[in-house]
Amino acid sequence: MKKISLALLFPVLVSAAFAGPFEQLRRGLELPAVPGPAFSPEAPGHLQGDGRFWVTVAAQDKYDRSALLNAGLDIVETGRYSVSGFISGGELEQLAAKGFQVKSRQSIQDYARQHLKDFPLNDAAYHNYKETTDLLVKLAGENPAETSLFSIGKTTEGRDIWCLRLNPAEKGETPSARPAAFFMGNHHGREHLSNEVSLALARHLLQNKNAPEIRKFLDTLDIYIAPMTNPDGAEYDIATGKYRWHRKNTRVNADQSIGVDLNRNYDSLWCQAGASHYPGSDTYCGPSAFSEPETRAVRDFVLARPNIKTLMSYHSYSSLLLYPWAGKDSPVENERDRKVFEALAKGMTAYTGYTPQQSSDLYVATGDTTDWAYAARGIFSFTTELEGTTFYPGAAMIEKASAKNVKAALYLLGATDDPYKLSR
Repeated sequence: MKKISLALLFPVLVSAAFAGPFEQLRRGLELPAVPGPAFSPEAPGHLQGDGRFWVTVAAQDKYDRSALLNAGLDIVETGRYSVSGFISGGELEQLAAKGFQVKSRQSIQDYARQHLKDFPLNDAAYHNYKETTDLLVKLAGENPAETSLFSIGKTTEGRDIWCLRLNPAEKGETPSARPAAFFMGNHHGREHLSNEVSLALARHLLQNKNAPEIRKFLDTLDIYIAPMTNPDGAEYDIATGKYRWHRKNTRVNADQSIGVDLNRNYDSLWCQAGASHYPGSDTYCGPSAFSEPETRAVRDFVLARPNIKTLMSYHSYSSLLLYPWAGKDSPVENERDRKVFEALAKGMTAYTGYTPQQSSDLYVATGDTTDWAYAARGIFSFTTELEGTTFYPGAAMIEKASAKNVKAALYLLGATDDPYKLSR
């Protein structure tokens, strides 16, 4: 993903105000850590047999980047005239044949040794699946008047995909006429920071539930937070006590490779660009659109709730805020909607310092959550690529990224009652 240097980082304790119709933001974010698993930076024997490579390939523009995605490269970093990322050995052999200049390559084992040596010895502040579940149960139990907790579906391995609902009037899966906002994290297993930001949002809303600005949201909106959309992938990534850089879910494919890229599995121009039909690829789109129980759970959840007006999917890393279209080069056709997307993106990035842009300005990639949600339901849907220079940025990044992204989420909630007010 594209790297952007931030000249100014927002402090954890800061006063901010919404312009126009929005309420004053609450000062400060309390982000208590709940102990999680510790990880060792030792040599990555757990990657034995993993045939992926970390490569840097020449790429002049977004068209080259899109072509590389189509060739199976999982783009992680974007430079001015090159990109870097993971690719399978078989797909790597095809790059030169297709005319791409591979500037450097190293096995994933060598890459892991090089990059893990500087990681913190203890990432215990991150929450694994059990700890995430326990925290959600705790939040719901401590705030029964405001919350309810339910599963939106089961994963490939049978885990629940938990969703915390903040709505004092309707609980569980009871329908609501209130405008709704849906926040998701951890579509990709290795992007653990996205789970933490989602949890931080839930904690902030409930810890400040009696503040006037937060109370207004609780009394007028229907708020859903699903911090870990891909718990199987997240658990697989840390199962050995060492990171695996695992992006996908844990479907066992016909060739015995592991996983489908859930953010290429939605039925929006499915697998037409920026995704791979090769099961070993990190961007494998699956055998068909919505082939995976995780994406079907999200689909069924969204389709059953026509009141959802806004959606945020947290990913990492590159300090970007993305909006449709991802799957095609053209902008959103409806001019009024396009103005709302641009206004919301500008408003949210005022708090994060991230770069707002149409997703396909980075590269064209089909089958993602936000394109499908907007195409299927007209939901103003966004992808936040959180900050950092690695998928595993250490425990200190949790508070730093959460502080600014919670503020951006509050801005989005402030528009959820009527997003079109931003186009007037």
